[in-house]
Amino acid sequence: MIQTREELDKVRAECRRMVTRRAGLSAGAAVIPIPGLDIGADVSLLLALLPSINEKFGLTPEQINRLHPNRKKYTFVAITGVGSRLIGKTITRELVTLVLKKVGVKVATKSVAKYVPFIGQAAAAGLSFSAMRILGNAHIEDCYKVVEQVLADTELPTGGHAA
Repeated sequence: MIQTREELDKVRAECRRMVTRRAGLSAGAAVIPIPGLDIGADVSLLLALLPSINEKFGLTPEQINRLHPNRKKYTFVAITGVGSRLIGKTITRELVTLVLKKVGVKVATKSVAKYVPFIGQAAAAGLSFSAMRILGNAHIEDCYKVVEQVLADTELPTGGHAA
């Protein structure tokens, strides 16, 4: 469980590196001109990435259920305030597909673009990398805001933390 702002910043930096690595894998899959491979790769990457981010921030359903009731309450209030559908939830293929639809224009563009020799493949890879980084980093920031809010809400006047 994250207890300090320094720990929170460290987790955010670790997660950003993880997102960049996964975005590179997504870009690599986008270069291969096989219909549907890039979308399938993105779904698979996100099915692994999003729960990993939640876990690093202590925001998986299991981790939240183990919290002290007071901290659990503040966590749910913070999640609701951020408005994320991905925090504190089991990440499913359907949920990932819904998230990908939010960047659907980029996904559709990269799927069509990769069939144009070389330049299209490069564009598809760039779009794929960007879309994966945007989704991953947005999720990191949502998780960061939730934990930051919980830390602020549970901080004691003496500088310690409540349960």
